[in-house]
Amino acid sequence: MTTRRKTVRWVGTAVVLIVALAVLTAWLTAPRPGGRMDPTATSAEGARALVTLLREAGVDVEVADTVAQARAAARPDSLTLVAQTPFTADDDALAELAAAPGDLLLVEPNSFTREALAPAVRTATSTTYGGEPDCEVPAAQRAGVAQFGPTGTYEAAEASGVDLTSCYSGALVRYRADGRTVTVVSSAGFLTNGMLLDEGNAALAMNLTGEHPRLIWYAPQRDEGENLGTSTVFDMIPPQWNWVVWQLWLTVALVAIWKGRRLGPLVAERLPVVVRASETAEGRARLYRAHRARDRAADALRSAALQRLAPRLGLGAGAQDSTLVLAVAQRTGADPFTVGHTLFGPAPASDAELLQLAHALDDIERQVAHS
Repeated sequence: MTTRRKTVRWVGTAVVLIVALAVLTAWLTAPRPGGRMDPTATSAEGARALVTLLREAGVDVEVADTVAQARAAARPDSLTLVAQTPFTADDDALAELAAAPGDLLLVEPNSFTREALAPAVRTATSTTYGGEPDCEVPAAQRAGVAQFGPTGTYEAAEASGVDLTSCYSGALVRYRADGRTVTVVSSAGFLTNGMLLDEGNAALAMNLTGEHPRLIWYAPQRDEGENLGTSTVFDMIPPQWNWVVWQLWLTVALVAIWKGRRLGPLVAERLPVVVRASETAEGRARLYRAHRARDRAADALRSAALQRLAPRLGLGAGAQDSTLVLAVAQRTGADPFTVGHTLFGPAPASDAELLQLAHALDDIERQVAHS
């Protein structure tokens, strides 16, 4: 056999192995569909994106598979999210959950869940798609326009005696009773991966679920008491694929040994990795914009500006606000009230005001640097 034929044979074998491994990897790493409001599902109906954002924002998200777990995790300062699924507990178990401390957020509840956990609310006859909040709930006001898709609405039950606040034409209602705040939303769509980026859905979802430092996420994906046990990556492979996987592993190992002996031992080499600082800044800016967190963005801009201004003015890091304002005003000749409002004023109320604040801070730094 000639050298060319040997080369063609090995190249063909390598191509077949690479294609087989690529197909197998794509199949094993495909998104897991999961159920509706499953906090680990990456499908359009899942809620992994929201749970990830909450944890990155510092919210302690506790996933509860049973009512007992949800009740054990509840605290007076916590929020329990109850999302309706085919496996939601029966009336007796829901009565136990109603006795747990903390506030409640009911997502798309059926009549049994609503009567057990929010008896002051009943379904109305109208439907809505979302839109403007038109209410005094801060979480909805900050989010603005939200899209739910076609969904039902709620109203106060007869003789409930509660002061019911209605948002988005009744798709979201809130009231206080027995020392807790109960919020009911008629659609889970704005919380899911598929609709989280529509309009102000991300802001509304983060505002509602992130109001408390601790969130208990109860969206059961199996019957109460069913034990899934621990599983490994091999348990996720169908039985008929086992022999294929093991043969591929054996082939890869043999090729690695064969090539390794010809190439010699591996030599470790440190390679530099360059990451632009602008990528981090742009990513943080997108996150602030998605959440409409103008207050945090303004705090970050002002804090960075003050850290750069203090050394240029000959002041220490612990200088008082009034001292910084007077020093900047004397250096630049600007009005002290204007300087104080720019450096320590309230949070901007709109994106345009946030942009004006950024320009004003940049002007102050430039004037101090050139004075």
